[in-house]
Amino acid sequence: MLSNDLKKKIQTAYSTFLKNRSLNPRSGQKHMIAEVAKTLARADGSGEQQGENICVLEAGTGTGKTIAYLLASIPVAQKQGKKVVVSTGTVALQEQLVMKDLPQLISDSGISTTYSLAKGRGRYFCVSKAEAVLESQGELGQMALYADEVAQRLDGDQVAWYQDLLNRFASGNWDGDRDSLSEAVEEAEWRPMTSDHLQCTNRRCSNFSVCPFFKARQELDKVDLIVANHDLVLADLSLGGGAILPEPAETIYVFDEGHHLGVKTTSHFAYSLRVRSSQRWLNSSTRQLSKLLTDCSHQLVLADCIEKLAQPYKTMEEQLELWLLMMEQLFVDRKDDRDARIRFAQGLIPDELTVIAKAFAQVAEIAVAKFEQIVDLLKEAMDGELADIPRDMAELWYPQVGVFAARMQGMYWLAQAWATPDVPGESPTARWVTRIDSLDGVDFECRSSPVSAAQTLQEHLWKHCHGAVITSATITALGRFDRVLNDLGLPAGTTCRQLPSPFNHQQAAELYIPAMDYDPKDPDQHTEAVTKFLAEALPQARSTLVLFSSWRQMLSVLERMPDSINNSVLAQGQIGKQEILTQHKARVDEGKASIIFGLASFAEGVDLPGDYLTEVIIAKLPFSVPDDPVDATMAEWIEMRGGNAFAEWSVPMASMRLTQATGRLLRTEADSGRIVLLDRRLITRRYGRQLLDALPPYRRNFA
Repeated sequence: MLSNDLKKKIQTAYSTFLKNRSLNPRSGQKHMIAEVAKTLARADGSGEQQGENICVLEAGTGTGKTIAYLLASIPVAQKQGKKVVVSTGTVALQEQLVMKDLPQLISDSGISTTYSLAKGRGRYFCVSKAEAVLESQGELGQMALYADEVAQRLDGDQVAWYQDLLNRFASGNWDGDRDSLSEAVEEAEWRPMTSDHLQCTNRRCSNFSVCPFFKARQELDKVDLIVANHDLVLADLSLGGGAILPEPAETIYVFDEGHHLGVKTTSHFAYSLRVRSSQRWLNSSTRQLSKLLTDCSHQLVLADCIEKLAQPYKTMEEQLELWLLMMEQLFVDRKDDRDARIRFAQGLIPDELTVIAKAFAQVAEIAVAKFEQIVDLLKEAMDGELADIPRDMAELWYPQVGVFAARMQGMYWLAQAWATPDVPGESPTARWVTRIDSLDGVDFECRSSPVSAAQTLQEHLWKHCHGAVITSATITALGRFDRVLNDLGLPAGTTCRQLPSPFNHQQAAELYIPAMDYDPKDPDQHTEAVTKFLAEALPQARSTLVLFSSWRQMLSVLERMPDSINNSVLAQGQIGKQEILTQHKARVDEGKASIIFGLASFAEGVDLPGDYLTEVIIAKLPFSVPDDPVDATMAEWIEMRGGNAFAEWSVPMASMRLTQATGRLLRTEADSGRIVLLDRRLITRRYGRQLLDALPPYRRNFA
């Protein structure tokens, strides 16, 4: 129960915050503070709440949801002696919380709390890896630098840049956090400079005392509130919980941008294996293991472990050869790029492939265990407990063996996912294979992914956490919470609320559907119609966002636009997303016209208030791609259970995406403008009425 003292503390903090910020109270924000506080106050940590300790809150743009959940969760957590983990969808939003929202809350509300930003190892510089990469350039092939292939020769500029990073860190001019670098860094350039838990030697590392990751991690034990992201929370849960973040039973989780949690979860437990690449890797790792043995003077226990890898490797090579033949047979009549992927209906792979995957998984599991033994031996050597393995050799090889172990584990997980039947009655696993054409020849990427996060989150999170808040500006589908409850496997007693928006949608925005000669069921003709409309409308545009559902249509339209329009267009793919937004704002500030052409990533998370965006044009309703393997497998499962996949899956998903897309227009209460939808199915189809009713009450203008 929420005690009177705690209620008064929260109310006083809110009033103080509003006064110090010269703000008026918002109805939605007040409701949200109350719901979060009541829900978390009911948490007793017993794990038997059946959802009473969890709430799902849809709080539209302008509600002030960040301050609301912080004001409510921090005092409750302090009273109960628990930690708060605020999880966002991106690192950028993490930094907004740490750099802006939390400092404002503390300075203006009177609430006292400590906090820290938590990121995964991959965001931090690894001094030892950097030194090893640079040292390896003296003897090419001495060590494998990358997870997939042996060392590659770096050019002079790359070597100089890596050396510069090392120098900047050593001099104290850089803290080792990737996100604090002034220059943008490509993932391929950054990857050799960082580590993961299988490569990291932890306290045994000679650079442990200055390690950026561990210095940041030590702060987490000292603070009341940790700002994380969904990927980091899921990584912690996959390790059993409490490995990176606090124990779930001692934690109140706040999932901001909670509509991403389901997809993030399924992606986290998705696996892949490339057949030819795996064959090459087995050969190269065999050579590397021989070199490891030589460098460690053929130490007896190490030699025994490596020798016992020989038979599993031989069996895996045999099974991969059979696997490759099966793949080639599957694709023998598929020459067109459009036929480069085969999805197995209902996630059921052919019996012959099941046999191969099962045999592969059995020996891969043995190989994983052997690699773990080698890792343990190297740990002992680094601790000085094995005199016959030189410590410097153990330190040199430990990260590389960690890479081997991770690669083998990934291969095992995919094979196991293909070999293990789905549990009857539970949501299935999507399984598919894609033909990959490259300069190295044809390869086949085998993949698996759960279609629902429900079982995973039930097992690892909801049953154990002290309390949880899931919130987003758009979390309902067709105005209902059924979809999110099912997708996330939330308990029956979960509280769900839609909070009132501060915007006057009818006055601020018009939803316009013009007359169109064709709808998207005829893609080529619809693209012609979209091109025609934009060619007539965009010359008058000042600050417009045009959203497409496919690269093909966007590029086709872009090619047909006259230069007079293209000169004002910033198109996704030409430059990075952040650079597009920066250039767009600069153009608007200069009084110039600016038009953004973008896909799904521009339909959410884009904040262009005021004059930066006065018109949003949506080319067509955002239905999922029909052949997406995960969506298609889910659709089959729904149909098999007697449901209607289009009504139960496709339409609700389109509803969420359409609401997100239209939501780009109004970012503050002072914003206004027009939303244009170039898809008349919203008013000509029965499902269109459902989609329309789920949108905010924009002023309507249908031609």
